[in-house]
Amino acid sequence: MNQEHPSSPSSERRGDENLDLMPAERSEAGATGLRIAPGALAVVAHRNRDLTEELPWLTSLPDAERHECVRELLGHLIAGADTGESLPFGRALTSWRSTAVAWSDPELASRLQGPFAGDGPEVARPKGNS
Repeated sequence: MNQEHPSSPSSERRGDENLDLMPAERSEAGATGLRIAPGALAVVAHRNRDLTEELPWLTSLPDAERHECVRELLGHLIAGADTGESLPFGRALTSWRSTAVAWSDPELASRLQGPFAGDGPEVARPKGNS
């Protein structure tokens, strides 16, 4: 049984992604919600210019990255609403949340900005044979 949707049986497949089986009505309702949500979120973002209430981890990002994150996530949501594909949004959300976690630790953020061991002097680009 799937823990998120107790009434939807889950099918585990060897060597492939698991499947969730659900009634078509539930699937269609979810798809409709996904088509409406991006527009609603875009209106909220346009009016607020700040989604930290909905995504509190945004406060850990520097201002420039926070704005880039919101633009990217809204773009993925709108594209997903149009195509029905939400995986790019989910991946971007996970990636940005991980970035916020890294920024929330000043020592880690400093280490990740370099310099890195093994960085050497800049090397000139090789010239072509012609």
